[in-house]
Amino acid sequence: MNTTIQLNQKNLHNLPDSFVVPTYDRSKLKSGIVHIGVGGFHRSHEACYNDDFLALSESTEWGICGMGLREADRKIGDILKQQDYLYTLIVKHPDGHQENRVIGSLVDFVLASDDPSAATDRLADVQTKIVSLTITEGGYHFNSATNAFDFDDSDVQHDLANPQSPKMIFGFLAEALRKRRAKGLPAFTIQSCDNIQHNGDITRKMLLAFAEKQDPELAQWIAEEVRFPNAMVDRITPMTTLQDIALLKEEGVQDLWPVTCEPFTQWIIEDHFSNGRPAWESVGAQFVQDVTPYELMKIRLLNAGHSVLGLLGSIHGHATIDGCIADPLFASYVRRFMDVEATPILAPVDGINLDEYKSALIERFGNPNIKDNLARICLESSSKLPKFIIPTMMENLEKGGSTKLAALVIAAWCYYSDKGVDKDGVALDIMDDIKLELHDYASKTEQDSLAFLKLESVFGELIQHKTFTDEYVGMVKTLYTNLDIAAQMHTLLSEDQLLTA
Repeated sequence: MNTTIQLNQKNLHNLPDSFVVPTYDRSKLKSGIVHIGVGGFHRSHEACYNDDFLALSESTEWGICGMGLREADRKIGDILKQQDYLYTLIVKHPDGHQENRVIGSLVDFVLASDDPSAATDRLADVQTKIVSLTITEGGYHFNSATNAFDFDDSDVQHDLANPQSPKMIFGFLAEALRKRRAKGLPAFTIQSCDNIQHNGDITRKMLLAFAEKQDPELAQWIAEEVRFPNAMVDRITPMTTLQDIALLKEEGVQDLWPVTCEPFTQWIIEDHFSNGRPAWESVGAQFVQDVTPYELMKIRLLNAGHSVLGLLGSIHGHATIDGCIADPLFASYVRRFMDVEATPILAPVDGINLDEYKSALIERFGNPNIKDNLARICLESSSKLPKFIIPTMMENLEKGGSTKLAALVIAAWCYYSDKGVDKDGVALDIMDDIKLELHDYASKTEQDSLAFLKLESVFGELIQHKTFTDEYVGMVKTLYTNLDIAAQMHTLLSEDQLLTA
């Protein structure tokens, strides 16, 4: 195709017939939702559900205003503004079929670092009824070892001293709620969409800890008025690549930052809102009284499974999740981890057959059209493993269950953090806020086999369990002597007589 159509509101109806476009009047939408952290997952998940809702509803109050807190968010803000806040959601099916769908539920974007006061004004506006978050696990300032708010961060200290010019999430939320309280406005709901167990409860606990230190009277008002619904979210959403942009261009559409995802999506939410909400149940979201069994299932099977494959696969030299699943050894290993170490400590989940769920996970992981890079999977592992894998290990240790499959993942993470290369010596792209600290602890392993586990903020009391440390030390010594992760995986599976000739 010789002509390329720039994605924007004016060109919506000039797009190829294969593109699904919004049918509702976007010009009438008000921003009832402000979403902080407009990354790929938000755009494949909440914004997509909201787009479905707006297509069915006559309501005009539930558009989304995106918000970025950091200078690093400027690029996505500029691109969205250039495209009238439209973007293409590329849904990739395992059979190669691809759906191109333009999402219209985002209608504005604010870069808070440019003008913190204007950003808190937007949050405090009477139109804002829900503030949702995808700020990654590390954004919650939660110390997994102490289960408390981490006040040592420099941005936290700044926000405590300078409430009117915040830098971090809880400073913005506290200042916005302070303004709403002063105006006599009802509180907004704060809705976490991050992969954290009891994400609403954690958000509440962290915000109240911060607010109590900054303004005890405000903290009391927040405790009484703000709702924090727990939610389980799920949709595999890899990083956008230049190839994704090029493929759309071949179809005649110029989209500077599309999003790719799998067809599967799930959103299970506790129905506790401060000031109204969209009827997302009309478009597939599920509202429940207690999300705990669902989120535990997802975090300890899907998210933990991702980390198992991500760290072991990175050391072995695999590049993507589907590449790991195409390797029978890795597919067998992650399924065995799910069956032997994760499932026995999961409570029954209403309406879910866990065997079918796990089989569906393996199929989803193996989607050859979702090239989910292992560097993305391992991103911020220091925040992920304390939530996805270590709690499972601790429960198994208390109950006499197996931890050896997870122990190899921790040993691989030590080598990954120390040496930063795969078995062929190729440098790994490691992205973690405490990358240097992880390296510092891991680098002492050859002198002290337990050195990595002494990073208490990540591992808590794991080092106190001799059953685990005995397994771990043997694995670390073997890895450092001969970096053959596949051989160790094969040995562990063979011990369970899982592999067939």
